[in-house]
Amino acid sequence: MANGRLFVVPTPIGNLEDWTFRAVRLLREEVDWVLCEDTRTSRLLLEHYGLSLRCESYHAHNEHRKLASVLRRLRAGARVALMTDAGTPGISDPGFLLVRACIEAGVPVEVLPGPTAFVPALVISGLPCQRFVFEGFLPARKGRARRLEALRSEERTIVLYESPHRIGRTLQDLVHLLGPDRPAALVRELTKRFEEVRRGTLSELLASVQEHPPRGELVLVIAGADRDAEERS
Repeated sequence: MANGRLFVVPTPIGNLEDWTFRAVRLLREEVDWVLCEDTRTSRLLLEHYGLSLRCESYHAHNEHRKLASVLRRLRAGARVALMTDAGTPGISDPGFLLVRACIEAGVPVEVLPGPTAFVPALVISGLPCQRFVFEGFLPARKGRARRLEALRSEERTIVLYESPHRIGRTLQDLVHLLGPDRPAALVRELTKRFEEVRRGTLSELLASVQEHPPRGELVLVIAGADRDAEERS
């Protein structure tokens, strides 16, 4: 096999200063071309750092179709970077399928550490972060009730991603399922100019988003179930 390699490169979730020296050097010196969730977004980031690389789209709607072609070029010796619009590929974004295929085919994979939204949101929430469960985006319809029900007895801190147009519905579901007094935090637009953290109970957060609907990327952090309190009640 030729010396092909897949580089998984996290990208800033907002603040462009959060890209690592290693990521920039690797893209400048070692990568032949880049797989991008959105080529327009990635080109803007690359141009900001003075990088000129061939970009090819690779996203949730074409990753199955393009997987074999990408793998074939990697096996032939291409050195390819995988980037999503923001954060770490594979975390609620395309990446898992390609990484697994490379591992199975014996293509080396190098994953760089870097930005992701749920870790800073978890820490800034003020809720326990020694043990947590990351649920990503809840299903909009099919499987939603089952996923929500599984959270009822979860004792670890829960981390969810959510969109502005669905956050009200999700908070309503969680108030009904987990109770209105469960502590939580809603973190918005991390690392950006209008970064905001709203802390309180689930019912307080619901009232807050109904009165002041949030915009931008959202992370919802929820305290786990207090088993001792439940047993005492």
